[in-house]
Amino acid sequence: MNKKGHVLNAALLSVGLGVVLSAPTELTADTALATAESIAKLSVPVVLGALFPDVDTAFGKHRKTLHNLFVLAIFVGFPVVFDNLQFVWIGIATHYLLDVVGSRRGIALFYPLTRQEWGLPAGVTTSSKYADLVTVIVTGLELAVLAGVHFYVIPLGNTASVLNVFLG
Repeated sequence: MNKKGHVLNAALLSVGLGVVLSAPTELTADTALATAESIAKLSVPVVLGALFPDVDTAFGKHRKTLHNLFVLAIFVGFPVVFDNLQFVWIGIATHYLLDVVGSRRGIALFYPLTRQEWGLPAGVTTSSKYADLVTVIVTGLELAVLAGVHFYVIPLGNTASVLNVFLG
């Protein structure tokens, strides 16, 4: 996926997650304001996370150096140290998913252990006229999964406290 696709994904995720996390049950000025505040708080970390993996275009090997599960694991631990950036990992994880599903090349998930790139053979090229459509569809599926996790497994806003239990 290209930079435009990753930004589109992050923007849509920020709006969708903002609604999910604020979970308004009625439309009032107060709930609209709370939802807008939630969206604003999510936007920076999710967009930062969505763009971060492509920093490896400036150094290292693109789709290897910062596109692997080891880097993701570091950012999943971010909430323990940086509470205000607790959603950066979501941006990174969704970036990886878009590169696996929304491109033909894939990413090296287990780099530096192996250089093998993993992807789906049915992906689209980054310059395809269908790239934005694929991004929107993948983002919708990501939101559905994240909402399911939030409502039925663990509230996404509590990731720091859960990690502290496991690490502490």
